[in-house]
Amino acid sequence: MTRRFRRFALAAAAALLPCMSLSAQGTQIFKKGYTDIGVTVGLGGLGDAGVAFGGRFERAIKALPDLGNGTLGIGVSADVYSYSNRLFTYRFIPIGVTGNYHFNLENKKIVPFIGAGLGFQVTSCDYKGTGNLNLCDNSAIYFIGRAGARYFVKENLALYADVGAGAATLNIGVTFKLR
Repeated sequence: MTRRFRRFALAAAAALLPCMSLSAQGTQIFKKGYTDIGVTVGLGGLGDAGVAFGGRFERAIKALPDLGNGTLGIGVSADVYSYSNRLFTYRFIPIGVTGNYHFNLENKKIVPFIGAGLGFQVTSCDYKGTGNLNLCDNSAIYFIGRAGARYFVKENLALYADVGAGAATLNIGVTFKLR
């Protein structure tokens, strides 16, 4: 984990802490049965990658009244990013599944979450040099730790952000409610 990522994750967590006064007042938008899909742009790419493009899908599956009245969601993410150097062009496609705990705040427009899960990263590359060298086709399973939030502009439209493992340090985007 790079120093830059740790500083950014710490700053993001500190920014979310004032929002985390749990309450059951008002109408909760992200509740059991809620399903959304969205697109993201990843910033602060891994390695020499600049920008990642991806998608998010999540379904809220269970209310958790004994855990701060939050909601458990199952999320699926997929991203793609690439970069090149003098000899190689790398392409990465991380696909992940996470269990996410969504906090229930007094301000129902903001729904922060934390999550953990597993991902599978498909890695491929092209070698531009001479000879028969192929050291870069290396796919692997990885652990996902993620924190983020949705800001509901409307009940069926939210701005989305997350930090953690995957294609980039910070992913920002928009989600649309399906159900």
